[in-house]
Amino acid sequence: MMGRLRELVPLPRSYFLRVRCPSCGNEQVIFSHASRVVRCLICDAVLAEPTGGKARILAPVIAVYGKFSKEEEPA
Repeated sequence: MMGRLRELVPLPRSYFLRVRCPSCGNEQVIFSHASRVVRCLICDAVLAEPTGGKARILAPVIAVYGKFSKEEEPA
């Protein structure tokens, strides 16, 4: 925990996900820390539920955007 506090500029822990709706197959981009229920824009199925931190993702994840690790730090 102390390692993260000593970083000059800490990296964000949140990211965006491309998910596929299990009901209709629609692909949609959602936020990893969504604070409200995320529904499919086509069929209104629930794709993610808030938990107080990271959202509970209920749909299959296709891609992850904007997630960095220590080795991948932007210059």
